[in-house]
Amino acid sequence: MKVLVVGQGGREHALVWKLATSPLVSDVFCAPGNAGTHEDAVNVDVGPGDFDRLIRFAKHEKIDLTVVGPEAPLVGGLVDAFENEGLRIFGPSAKAAELEGSKAFSKDLMRQANVPTADYRVFDSAKAAVSYVEDRSEQPLVVKADGLAAGKGVSVCANRAEAIAAICRMMINEEFGAAGRRIVVEECLAGQEASILAVVDGKNILTLEASQDHKPAFDDDRGPNTGGMGAYSPAPIVDAAAMDRIIEKILVPTVHTLRKAGRPFRGVLYAGLMMTPQGPRVLEFNVRFGDPEAQPVLMRLKSDLAAVLLAAVDGKLDELPPLEWDPRPAVCVVMASAGYPGPYEKGHPIRGLRAAGELPEVKVFHAGTVRRGDQVVTDGGRVLGVTALGESIADAKLRAYRAVKHIRWDGAWCRKDISDKARQPLA
Repeated sequence: MKVLVVGQGGREHALVWKLATSPLVSDVFCAPGNAGTHEDAVNVDVGPGDFDRLIRFAKHEKIDLTVVGPEAPLVGGLVDAFENEGLRIFGPSAKAAELEGSKAFSKDLMRQANVPTADYRVFDSAKAAVSYVEDRSEQPLVVKADGLAAGKGVSVCANRAEAIAAICRMMINEEFGAAGRRIVVEECLAGQEASILAVVDGKNILTLEASQDHKPAFDDDRGPNTGGMGAYSPAPIVDAAAMDRIIEKILVPTVHTLRKAGRPFRGVLYAGLMMTPQGPRVLEFNVRFGDPEAQPVLMRLKSDLAAVLLAAVDGKLDELPPLEWDPRPAVCVVMASAGYPGPYEKGHPIRGLRAAGELPEVKVFHAGTVRRGDQVVTDGGRVLGVTALGESIADAKLRAYRAVKHIRWDGAWCRKDISDKARQPLA
């Protein structure tokens, strides 16, 4: 069958690469893709937001399955548009995707479903939000833009002054545009984060193995939040008992409540969790594969991803055999452009990609890249996701960073501590 992947980041390259290995798949297209997907699929010069052209392409090429990578077209209704044309597509409807599109909606739904999460308040007025913070005792708080902000709309604030500054940046200075006109202010949870990705077909839930993302820009979780500077899988902090609890207390009630609300969820339900001493608490829900979590998770998945996604679209996840996993851990290190997550330059030639990719058990997933003639050049803030399998997490980390050392461009940088928390106990 023919498959179309929508998007152009590292997650989409991982999806393209994995789907291309399926015996069910004859052709893989990526719209618009990047320099890496150009090697593993056929790139199509259509943006994720151009619904009409995507539909025309899918019809013209007789695409059997479309897989949507990024959140914006999901929230915007791409799945609804495809389904209205009788086209098979993997992802949630716009109504279900509001779980990511609005943090206020997500928090309210969690409260309705009795899903464990941080205490919170929603504000449409900067004055009311500031007054609320000023009236509270001095304590860490988290300020979140309600709408989509490319993973950057969250400020973890150590004190009242930082929280008020974050409110002003979002609501008065409009740092995130319309996304920050409504905000959520919530208590700051302590512990380690974990990412749980689950494929859902409306009622059946198939969990993938746990991973852990690294959101802050710099080592030791310092600096501003990013879209993710690296990830590893499995995450030892999520053992079998914790996964059972996550399924029972978080995933099942969320899917059930969405269904009762007339928003049946089909796609990837991503629970971003804080593993606290009191148990897992939801930080946020996303409605698609994580980026960069998809890279190490899919690197380890031995089962046929195309068969899994088709079963989800057809409501038949319960008919699949158990997923098979490579027991070896995988570590993904994101290489970024100088200045990211702030302003950055594009167009720098990248050297050493072939040498890195030829190392054993390594795959270099492209995110912000484009081909310019015979060269691959930078075209984004997060440029590459260098991913490696190893006999242990330490071995996978070593292999990933060996590959990183082969790759150079002006201003390239990365965190040096991806996966180190796997060796730390729960706080």
